[in-house]
Amino acid sequence: MNKPIRTISVFALVLFLALLLNVTYLQYWRADSLDSRADNRRAVDAEFSQPRGAILVGNDPIATSEPSDDRYEYQRTYSDSPLYAPLTGWYNYFNAQSGTCSSCQQFVEQTQDDVLSGSDDRLFVTRLVDLLSNQESVGGNVKLTINARAQQAAYDGLLDVVGDDGEGAVVALEPRTGKILAMVSLPSFNANALADHDLTKVQRTADRLQQGGDSSPLVNRAVQTTLPPGSTFKLVTAAAAIEDGLYTEDDDVPGGATYQLPQTTGDTGLIDNEGRDCGTDLIPFTQALENSCNTTFARMAVELGVDKLSAQAEAFGFNQQYFTDLSPQATSVFPDDADEPQTGQSGIGQFEVRATPLQMAMVAAGIANGGEVMKPYLVDEVQSPDFESIETTDPETLSQAVSSDTADQLTDMMVSTVDNGTASPAAITGISVAGKTGTAQSGTDSSPYAWFVSFAPAENPTVAVAVMIQDAPGLSRGEIAGGLLGGPIAKAVMEAVIK
Repeated sequence: MNKPIRTISVFALVLFLALLLNVTYLQYWRADSLDSRADNRRAVDAEFSQPRGAILVGNDPIATSEPSDDRYEYQRTYSDSPLYAPLTGWYNYFNAQSGTCSSCQQFVEQTQDDVLSGSDDRLFVTRLVDLLSNQESVGGNVKLTINARAQQAAYDGLLDVVGDDGEGAVVALEPRTGKILAMVSLPSFNANALADHDLTKVQRTADRLQQGGDSSPLVNRAVQTTLPPGSTFKLVTAAAAIEDGLYTEDDDVPGGATYQLPQTTGDTGLIDNEGRDCGTDLIPFTQALENSCNTTFARMAVELGVDKLSAQAEAFGFNQQYFTDLSPQATSVFPDDADEPQTGQSGIGQFEVRATPLQMAMVAAGIANGGEVMKPYLVDEVQSPDFESIETTDPETLSQAVSSDTADQLTDMMVSTVDNGTASPAAITGISVAGKTGTAQSGTDSSPYAWFVSFAPAENPTVAVAVMIQDAPGLSRGEIAGGLLGGPIAKAVMEAVIK
């Protein structure tokens, strides 16, 4: 072979090897990243050419893929959508293209996308069987922890209070596991309108829903809105005082009609009880909680100091991220650098204290569970397309927030608050209920926020509830009260679980 032919042969061989290496690199090493690229329309089109797994509540699907007669073979549909939309979210061409965008709002459709699409490693055998049998690939199913009756009770109760244009949220937890039994956020939306195959229509719907700013229906207020928790935070202050040995439930605590915060003068630092029965000097600790005495708990917070109060709040979950089934999670905040007057205000759930409804449900659930706070979770089980269990979520302890003795003392006082105090609207005949009300100032000319937390049965709790009413347009400022508005909602949710 002469030299020119040999040179050309070697060059051709080099090109062939380079092509072989490039194909191997693209097909093997970069396959996943190329599939997930937002501009890879073929991969996204393939997603809509096979059925996506179902999202289940109990054994009932609330999100399914149905055969379609338009440009895509399957249409994602949602039953009872306003009831479950803040949990399921939606799945359409736009968010299919965004893939696992870490900065995007993610509902179950996104956080469990690998399972629902069938690409999860736990479904490898299922995919292999489908391939070998030449059958259509189907995604796995995701079963939620939601109790359908509790979810409906929470939705109906909250809607009755805030109306179609109001804002609020309800969360119910199983104290011993952290399972989310109900999670409702209003206003809600119709996920079917966002899952439509007409992308122009989808964009118009999304634009309309997002025009509400902070009141956007796309915001899940249960986990993405933080507000001053008001007097429901007094449970944290009481827990810190008992844990510290400062007081027990049988002790008398400072009462009085007013309390001047340290280092302050005049009305700006004056705490009052708005006419509630808080005595003139010392009163029983239980009476202070029954009547939600601001003067007692502000003074108690100052006695404890910001460090102890902050440590107790963090033991319940403040200043932490602990929920991954929906994203993003707003962090509930307790300020760790407050001065004395600010600490006093913080002790009654004001100043810079902010909490999500999920966080306050965790406070109630932690007390109900003997002081042990469980990590909340929404995804109960991952299933094969044939509904066979592949993996079940195991309960996980977040912290031992208080001792069992402290939890028992707090429970006794919370039961008395339902039986004899401000939380009486949550009372259930024949069942011992523990509860605490809260009404927090918004800091503006708008109405205050109404809160309510509770659990039942008090002696063996199976459900803990937090209700937050952010805006109820049909009610006057004087009608906003945690017990009056939140108590009946919490009662209905608890009854739905217990009875």
